[in-house]
Amino acid sequence: MAGVQNHRLAAAVCQAGGLGSLPAAMLSADALHAELIALQDLTNRPFNVNFFCHAAPQPDAEREARWREALAPYYKAWGLDASAIPNGPVRVPFGTETADVLEAFRPAVVSFHFGLPAPELLARVKSWGSLILSSATTVQEGLWLQAHGADAVIAQGLEAGGHRGMFLSEDLSTQMGTLALLPQMVQALKLPVIAAGGIVSAPGIQAARALGAAGVQMGTAYLCSDEAQTSALHRTALLSGAAQHTALTNLFTGRPARGIVNRVMRELGPLSPLAPAFPLATAGMAPLRAAAEAQGSSDFTPLWAGQNTAHIQARPAGDITQSFITAWRS
Repeated sequence: MAGVQNHRLAAAVCQAGGLGSLPAAMLSADALHAELIALQDLTNRPFNVNFFCHAAPQPDAEREARWREALAPYYKAWGLDASAIPNGPVRVPFGTETADVLEAFRPAVVSFHFGLPAPELLARVKSWGSLILSSATTVQEGLWLQAHGADAVIAQGLEAGGHRGMFLSEDLSTQMGTLALLPQMVQALKLPVIAAGGIVSAPGIQAARALGAAGVQMGTAYLCSDEAQTSALHRTALLSGAAQHTALTNLFTGRPARGIVNRVMRELGPLSPLAPAFPLATAGMAPLRAAAEAQGSSDFTPLWAGQNTAHIQARPAGDITQSFITAWRS
């Protein structure tokens, strides 16, 4: 949910009885501190803070040159200077500086995407009493997380919106749907398993529980909530017929992530070997996105969404959460 929510949505979910999550993958240390202060001002209930823990990539000049060449026609069409594409990542993995900020808050839950941080960092987080969650897209990843210190595992099905949490393999053929992955992971692991992917309504919640899930994680269901920061262009796409066509793409960041298919995904991908490693691809796409969005176009915007958008609700997040809790208990 990085980029489409802040502390307001997390607090609303917490206040309604869920475990609200604050996405921190795109926050600087100062911004993270400010968000945590704001979150604690709105709720005194347990909350989760989520981080990416990817390995920082080594820049590849040849690959970057090919990427810029692929984007050059779009830059020309929008009157942009392709030689001015900035370098450098916009998503920094969980590290010592981040842990220094987080320690003062000692959140009840800290979750990770793309595996787990270095053992010494993980031990530090656990020393605060925080429970550790992380995403697994295969049974093998779930077993790895169990062996390396996770307290619960999030089974991320192929339907899920946003970035795939895969970290042991880049082979997309290993990925499976939530209702196939969940029971296998429940059977293989001794830890609680949380279901994620394609769950946006009561039937999905009840199905996950029937298959052994200890809980459900939901993101797409909140994208049009009152507290979400989802842009007007993104909301329009989510509530239109376009949302019925999603695909995994690496064009926006360099890693496979599910979003609504738009122009650049149709013309360059959706998966392209030219895209630089995560998160370096973001830099080249950002100027195009800004130029297009200024003209009311989402042609270069990552419209993250899961495969199931049929029950997205444009109402307060607290009301949405309460309806989900009722479904879980029924």
